[in-house]
Amino acid sequence: MRTLLVEDDRLLGEGVADGLSQAGFEVEHCMSGELARAALTAAPHALVVLDLGLPGMSGLELLRWLRGQQNPTPVLILTARDTLADKVQGLDLGADDYLVKPFELAELVARARALLRRSEGGSSPLLVHGRLELDTVAHRARFEAREVPLTGREFAILLELLRNTGKIMSRGELEERLYGWGQEIESNAVEVHIHHLRRKFWRGLIRTVRGVGYTIRREDA
Repeated sequence: MRTLLVEDDRLLGEGVADGLSQAGFEVEHCMSGELARAALTAAPHALVVLDLGLPGMSGLELLRWLRGQQNPTPVLILTARDTLADKVQGLDLGADDYLVKPFELAELVARARALLRRSEGGSSPLLVHGRLELDTVAHRARFEAREVPLTGREFAILLELLRNTGKIMSRGELEERLYGWGQEIESNAVEVHIHHLRRKFWRGLIRTVRGVGYTIRREDA
């Protein structure tokens, strides 16, 4: 769940980024609209958490640009502007939700998860694939009615593959979704995590398509 957080207040931004990370989001934090635009151009994101009062390019300008690119990425606005006119303007420009500062981190996490579920066409936090269940809210996996402990990276990879069941995802695509901008990635990190997932569930769960990537096939369910 690669998430772009755009917040110019360093302390607030670091606190929100830490909270989202603990909830299972891979967070990339930008402190200006220009940097955020570059990040959105460079790689796909599952969610944008956007402050409006940014230096230089404002949050509304960034939102207008994003929707002008026909980019449907869900956007959750964070702002101290609590008037009805401000809310209407943000929503009219294409924002998906609106949270006024100060806010509780738990509410932010819940709204972010709801936006992700909505963007994928579902409302349930539970992904089911045969004998495997993945709870995207509780961050837990169960196999044949027993809980299976997963690391943060293992959970994130399994979540991406289940959300894209039937689609082949390359190693690069998985890395883009799992790591923030500028984070160092070991050359075989994805392969190692997938190896561990196969051992924890069953070998045929994740199929390797040689030279292309990895997939969870629909007929395996």
